[in-house]
Amino acid sequence: MEGGNPDKQPMDSETEPTNPHDLVSSDDEIDYSNEPEFYDPQLDDVDELWVNKQRKSQTSDAVLSCPACFTTLCLDCQRHEKYVTQYRAMFVRNCTVKTDQILREGKKQKKPKRKRSTNAGQESGLSEPREDSRGPIYRPVCCSVCSTEVGVLDEEEVYHFFDVIPSNS
Repeated sequence: MEGGNPDKQPMDSETEPTNPHDLVSSDDEIDYSNEPEFYDPQLDDVDELWVNKQRKSQTSDAVLSCPACFTTLCLDCQRHEKYVTQYRAMFVRNCTVKTDQILREGKKQKKPKRKRSTNAGQESGLSEPREDSRGPIYRPVCCSVCSTEVGVLDEEEVYHFFDVIPSNS
């Protein structure tokens, strides 16, 4: 519009458009004469000493990591004899047990619906297992960093990992 306000301009007069040819690339600012130090040959030895100290020099079948964030979950575990992708351990790190959930082994059986009285026989949020229960109780175990479910904890407080990344120990 020719009859518009001459004081209003589409661009602010203080900021001028930049010529793309005047921009300096970040590659031009990097000094490639110094070799970057991404690898420290002594660091592997230091890490190995730390792991051996944590394990108290015991051998392990694998070091287990979370499949989502690669956080170390276990340094000392035993591989399952039959299911080679499963491991068991007693001492773990970076794991959280979901105490509010119960998992059971075996097939689910449909129960007939019954009316229950409120809070009958339940003082806590979880009911205690009965002798005629359907099998052992397991609690889900998750990575404490990213909350990915990586295994279960049994009644004897043994961790069973089935969704982890094993590496040579």
